[in-house]
Amino acid sequence: MNNLEKKLTREEINEVKIQRLKNIVKYVYDSVPFYKNKFDMMGITPEDIKTLGDIELLPFTTKEDLRRNYPYGMFAVPMNKIVRIHASSGTSGTQTIVGYTKNDIDNWSNLIADVLGRYGVTSDDVVQVAYGYGLFTGGLGLHYGIERVGASVIPMSGGNTEKQVLTMKNFGVTVLACTPSYALHIYDTMVKMGIHPEELKLRMGVFGAEPWSNEIRENIESKFKIKAYDIYGLSEVMGPGVAGECNMQDGLHINEEDFFPEIIDPITQESVEPGEKGELVLTTLTKEGIPLIRYRTRDISSLSYDKCECGCLYVKMNRIYGRNDDMMIIRGVNVYPIQIEKILLGFEELSPNYTLTLEKKGNLDQLTITVETNRDLKYYYTHELNELQKNIKNRLHNLLQVGCNIEFVNPDTLVKSEGKAKRIFDKREICI
Repeated sequence: MNNLEKKLTREEINEVKIQRLKNIVKYVYDSVPFYKNKFDMMGITPEDIKTLGDIELLPFTTKEDLRRNYPYGMFAVPMNKIVRIHASSGTSGTQTIVGYTKNDIDNWSNLIADVLGRYGVTSDDVVQVAYGYGLFTGGLGLHYGIERVGASVIPMSGGNTEKQVLTMKNFGVTVLACTPSYALHIYDTMVKMGIHPEELKLRMGVFGAEPWSNEIRENIESKFKIKAYDIYGLSEVMGPGVAGECNMQDGLHINEEDFFPEIIDPITQESVEPGEKGELVLTTLTKEGIPLIRYRTRDISSLSYDKCECGCLYVKMNRIYGRNDDMMIIRGVNVYPIQIEKILLGFEELSPNYTLTLEKKGNLDQLTITVETNRDLKYYYTHELNELQKNIKNRLHNLLQVGCNIEFVNPDTLVKSEGKAKRIFDKREICI
């Protein structure tokens, strides 16, 4: 843990935040034409920021702003000060580019080391990083933080799952870092290879990069016999290490001296009260390469300032409930995949592998849930499958007010993800 977390009271943390907020606002005004133009249009000057509440005077930044200024228009320093570049996948549009100065990289490493320290990672651990390396921030971000802790890092990256399993067994891996969906795929592969969890030294997992439910956590922990911790970040703001759980596993502590969190109503864009659910907004307080003011993450969460039993004073964000752009509107009802996931995992006959397909039937939306069973379909009686289908439909309708079709498939039918899981296939706007 860093010195601020160890020593400062909530009042002192807030004092650090306001001073750094003032500094970053002046920094972007002086260094980033995009922000200077925005501030000038709104009649805002850096001197207007006097209290933490004054952050609401500032404009929001969106992913579209980053895309419009592609590739380097949001950078606050010349390229000869940038030592590394990362980028988003660009699957939903132009990539967003992120640049880091040497100080940014050093600070990022320290922040991830702090998060890993809360989990209990030490220099005695061997950590296998199965997040993707390259432009994606997950692999290299975790890598540098693990080295800062002093643990041994195995830079596997994603894919080649059988080799992942053998490496875990032969190299005495104690910590696995990857997406939760890929962790489940690793386990399934391990079972096929005839390797049991007891043959591994694995004691912990560091999972993130996609929303995952407590039901998925329990599934992973029971299968691997480990503790599974959530880590949060996004490439535009920094990468992994913006926040992470402690050993209470009850919310993720945000590294507040570097990131100023807010929760807003995504429709009205007004701030909500602590504990209320809304869209997470982050302001970077120390980034040099590409500082961001009030960046709209699209992630749905809430904030709690209650003191944590672990002793950490940083505000906690609840685990990501979903993303605005993952929300499905089905016959006027807002539904997140994680809500469906919780229901599916309440049935022991089903595996955690599923997809959601949206189509139009006449003028009405139709949702089809395709889910793998835990054993081959031929081992179920027809009446068992019919009853299971009926129970799932009833629970979905009672809890979410959504009707659907349920399609059962054999284990290993659905394509397994080696990175972020793709769950939703929306075919409603496809013209044939």
